Amino acid sequence: MRFTEDELRKITLNAINDLGEKASPELVKKVVASAVSKMQGPSDLPLPPKDQSIGRIILTAFGMNKPGVVSSITKELSDSNCDIQDISQKLMDEFFTMIMIVDITNSPKNMKQIQDSLNKIAEEIGFKVYVQHEDIFRQMHRI
Repeated sequence: MRFTEDELRKITLNAINDLGEKASPELVKKVVASAVSKMQGPSDLPLPPKDQSIGRIILTAFGMNKPGVVSSITKELSDSNCDIQDISQKLMDEFFTMIMIVDITNSPKNMKQIQDSLNKIAEEIGFKVYVQHEDIFRQMHRI
């Protein structure tokens, strides 16, 4: 049985709601994997790898302002076939911050691979870059 993105999102949101304050990314993954496994039943078809990522991520970058920061990060996302859906940036004195909403559905890379490639870029330009999946981000910040 194959699940649509909406079905998986509902299962994930149900798991997060059921876990309440105990919901950590690791625990949510376990609960969702268990629910999907129960719903699929026995199958000879291999399950997709657990680290496959689809949907949207929230990317946060910050550091000392310098030329080329935005282009370095957006070029890496473009090379990974990611779609930047929204971007907000702010310069406060010499400090630069940027938040993006990025759709990674069409990327051949999963979220971890994207984070790893962005970490290399961040190290080169002296920045910090963090990536969170939209579903987890929404639930963690709903209070």
